[in-house]
Amino acid sequence: MNQLSIFSLLAEAIQIYSWILIIYILMSWVPSVQDSSIGQLFARVCEPFLSPFRRIIPPIGGVIDISPIIAFFVLQLATRGIFYLEYLF
Repeated sequence: MNQLSIFSLLAEAIQIYSWILIIYILMSWVPSVQDSSIGQLFARVCEPFLSPFRRIIPPIGGVIDISPIIAFFVLQLATRGIFYLEYLF
């Protein structure tokens, strides 16, 4: 496997994780779905990534959690970094 395909694989993994994160966030609007086995699986995958952002960024008005927006921004920066490394190599 050459370096180009490793970079592409990493970028694709970040894209898939971004979609999982979107689904998890949408699931939070429906508590019955969030409490399901799939919701718990998504929580185990997403919460370790989201929790550092939630510790740093408090909810606006105590209700609106904007930490996922910052988390997506970080994922996009990681993707751009991967593409930059791909360009260098």
